[in-house]
Amino acid sequence: MSVESLARRLSAISAHLDTNTMSRPKVVIARHLGPDVMPLFNRPDLDVVTWHSETEACSRKWLLENICGAAGVLVMLGDGKVDAEFLDTAGPNLRVVSTMSVGYEHINLKELAQRNVKLGYTPDVLTDAVADVSIMLALMAGRNARETTTIWPNCPWSPFQFCGPQLSANWIHQTRTAGFIGFGRIAQATLARLIPFGFTHCLYSGNPGSAPNTARDAELARTHKLQSVRRVTLDELARGSDVVFVLAPSSPDTRHIVNEGFLKQMKKTAVLVNTARGTLVDSDALAKALREGWLWGAGIDVVEGEPNVTTEHPLVKEPRCAVLPHIGSATTETRLGMATMAAKNLIAGVLDGEMPAELNLIREVLR
Repeated sequence: MSVESLARRLSAISAHLDTNTMSRPKVVIARHLGPDVMPLFNRPDLDVVTWHSETEACSRKWLLENICGAAGVLVMLGDGKVDAEFLDTAGPNLRVVSTMSVGYEHINLKELAQRNVKLGYTPDVLTDAVADVSIMLALMAGRNARETTTIWPNCPWSPFQFCGPQLSANWIHQTRTAGFIGFGRIAQATLARLIPFGFTHCLYSGNPGSAPNTARDAELARTHKLQSVRRVTLDELARGSDVVFVLAPSSPDTRHIVNEGFLKQMKKTAVLVNTARGTLVDSDALAKALREGWLWGAGIDVVEGEPNVTTEHPLVKEPRCAVLPHIGSATTETRLGMATMAAKNLIAGVLDGEMPAELNLIREVLR
C-alpha cells in the first residue's frame, strides 16, 4: 500500500470515529446537479459536500479526499471507477452509492455486495429519449446524413444523387423487419416508434439462459398489428433485418457481439444502430464492413473507447457512419428526471428509506 493510500485509509478511519459522534451523515455529490435538484439536499439531517461545477468533472483526487467517512456518494458515469480503492477510502460508514446513469459498468458490484453497500441507478427515466435517438440514427444512417453534408453543395445534381434506402415500407419493399440485440424497455419503445413507418416484423435476440417470452411476444404483435415478433439466433437476426438496433447491456458476454461474422451476414441495404454501449460493436470490423459495402450505413451514439475518442477513431473517420457524442438521454426532461432520481436514491439509501431504484446486487453478482 502506498503512503498516499495509507493516509487515505487512516483518514477514513478517523472520519468514521468522528462521524459516530455526529448526528448528521455525510454525503458527497460529485457534480453540481443544478438549481432544480440541489434544493433536495437542503435538509438539516445531512452534511452535504458538493463539487462546485455542473459542467466540469471533479478530479479523482478531489473525490478520494472528500469521500472519507461518507455515508453516501453520488457519482456520474464518467467519474472513474467505484472500486476497492474508492470503497476503502470511503470507509465503513458508506451505505449507498448512487449513480446518475442506467449503466453501472463503472462500479464493481462484487465489492459493493461484500461491503453491504447499496447501489442506486436511474432506469426507465431515459427510455423514451434513447428510443427517439435510435430512430433518428436509423434515419441518418439510411439517408446518408453524414456523408452528404460533407460534399454538399459542391457537387452536381443527378437523379439518384444522395439516395439511400428508405426506412419506411414502400412500393418496392412492402414489408420491413426490425432486429433488436437485446429486447428490454428501450428496444420495445423503439419498436413502437417504428410502427408508423410500416414495419411488419420484429426479430430479437435474448439472453441464452432465459426462455422465450412467447406470451409477451404475441401481445406485442397484437398491439402493434405486426405479422410476427420472434426470438431468433444472432445469425438469423443479421440475415433477416432491415435495421438492427443494438440495445443489450454491457458485459463480458456481449463485448463485440456485433463482429465481422455478424456484419458479413447483414443485408447490403441494412443499417446498424448502436445506442447501448460502444463495446458491443467491434469498431474495426464495422469500419471495414462500411468501406466494403457489407451493409449500407451505421448510426452510433456510443463509441468504443469513449470518452477518449479522437478524429482518428475508425468510425469517426468513416463517412457512412453517423456519430453522436453519447446524447441518447440528453433531453432536459430526461436529465432532470435522472438527476432527481439519483438524488432521491442517495437520500433514501443514507436515511434508510425506500430507494426509487435500487439494483439487486446479489442477483447481478450471481448472474
